[in-house]
Amino acid sequence: MAELIQQRIEERIPELEHLERVGLFTQKEVKSIIKRATALEYKLHRLIINKEDFIAYIQYEINVLELIKKRRAHIHYQFKREEIEFPIIHRINSVFRRATNKWKSDVQLWFSHIAFCKKWASKGQLSRVFSSLLAIHPDKPALWIMAAKSELEDMDSSESARHLFLRALRFHPDDKKVYQEYFRMELLHAEKLRKQQKELEMAEMDLGEYEFSPEILSGKLADVVYRNATEKIQGAEFIISLLKIAAIFDFTKELQDAILQDLQTKYTEDAATWDFMARRELEAPAAGEELQTAKGRASDIARREERCCQVYEEGLTSLNTEPMWTCYVSFCLERHKRKTNVQELKDKRQEKLLGVLQRAHDSSLLKENYYKNWLQILLSSGDAEGGARVAVAATQRYSQSAATWSLSLQTLIQLGSDDMGRLFQEAITHVHPKESLPLWQLQVQWSLTKQSPQETEALFQRGLVSAVAAVAMEMKESYLDWSYTTGGYKKARKTFISLHENRPFSKAFFTRMIQIEKEQETPKMSNLRDYYERALREFGTSDDDLWLEYIKEELGPNGQPENCGKIHWRAMKFLEGECVERFVSKYTLLQTGHI
Repeated sequence: MAELIQQRIEERIPELEHLERVGLFTQKEVKSIIKRATALEYKLHRLIINKEDFIAYIQYEINVLELIKKRRAHIHYQFKREEIEFPIIHRINSVFRRATNKWKSDVQLWFSHIAFCKKWASKGQLSRVFSSLLAIHPDKPALWIMAAKSELEDMDSSESARHLFLRALRFHPDDKKVYQEYFRMELLHAEKLRKQQKELEMAEMDLGEYEFSPEILSGKLADVVYRNATEKIQGAEFIISLLKIAAIFDFTKELQDAILQDLQTKYTEDAATWDFMARRELEAPAAGEELQTAKGRASDIARREERCCQVYEEGLTSLNTEPMWTCYVSFCLERHKRKTNVQELKDKRQEKLLGVLQRAHDSSLLKENYYKNWLQILLSSGDAEGGARVAVAATQRYSQSAATWSLSLQTLIQLGSDDMGRLFQEAITHVHPKESLPLWQLQVQWSLTKQSPQETEALFQRGLVSAVAAVAMEMKESYLDWSYTTGGYKKARKTFISLHENRPFSKAFFTRMIQIEKEQETPKMSNLRDYYERALREFGTSDDDLWLEYIKEELGPNGQPENCGKIHWRAMKFLEGECVERFVSKYTLLQTGHI
């Protein structure tokens, strides 16, 4: 091994001599490089090799390259690159190859090699790296796309990019993204040829027998890709994605018309088609005279939006479905959120949105999340009666949704409804018990402000017997807090005693009682020990902090420090897994006075 490493170091000598001779590095720096390189080489030739050692080696060599680049710029010396940089780049590529051969599945390592090749102009190496990567990971479409883009952008080879896309489609014949990028590549290729033709025509150069193919220039290859893609993949959204790509290029009008024709003929039963066709109306050209004033521009926008709505209405006559209404409502919401200083346009947008929401609700096809937008608009415009009506309607439409009930109940509380008690009971009856915790929390908040103490206590008692552990634990904590707030320490302790044997428990229930005890003028240590013991009985196997707090309490002014050793012994016996290590570390810090 030593002979091989010595050989590798000796191979560096010519480049190091050049570095010293031209004044980029000093003799001392060269010796330092040799020493560091020797240490790194030894790590790469151990019996058990680590990925981190390869990364450290590569990073060191890249740092040397960066330093050479800076010093060249500093002394304005730009010669002997083949003798200095090229051997280093070749060596880095060699180490990258060894690393990727060893850890083939580490895609990030391959990406690092690709990034290095791009930065240090190793374009010949770049294609080979992608070729090796795709041989190992042909199942990842994103890598095929990346390789094809590299061929097109870095290597300026449309033919190689096309070949890669065709190979990718053999492995992934139904992948939308591969088809989209292949389609884009053919259009980019056509655009590049058109620019070349224009430049040659402007220069009046004689091309001889060479001619630019009119079919390729007009994007016929992209049309072929489109036809093949739509045979394999169905759906309006995919067609629209290709149409949007084609719209980026100014020479694809015929192609866009053909795609649009297919969309309108084959996918009229898809809401995405109507949504796309409606939104196209916003891009229609406007009359120039009207755009001179703010009112004229607002009038033009209003006309465009009206045409969009007409398309949606036409779609609804043949496709009265939830996705269709969702597209319509989403469009109206987007337009409503757009800022305008023209009050007439603002009012018109709001009126249209409220009308569409109402009609979608009447058809029982309004999605759950849109009720929140509806309520916000009504409340912000001061329509309390309408808000209350919509809040109740939302709960009838989605009677099993905890989120809808929570939103509606909050709205009705805000509006001062007199029927909240019945509504809360109805909500908890309809919603699945495991999802009912937010409703219990909301009802407690409402009860604290609107109901008598007796009614509030009755609510807590109902919550305590809930079959859902999360609800029962939350009610215990809230009940304890409420007891302390309304009746002081005696009532809180009485509540705690009545509940401390009833499972399920939460840590917060015990820690809150400990906090209440410590807030008293003369806290009783016997009570604190009882609280800690009960908490540790439930959580002592997994909560190292609880043991530590118990020890701190015994070290305090009211405690007995001689008990700490016993508590420590019990903690070491009860705690499991990583909790033991954490406890030992924290206990040591406590003993040394660091916490």
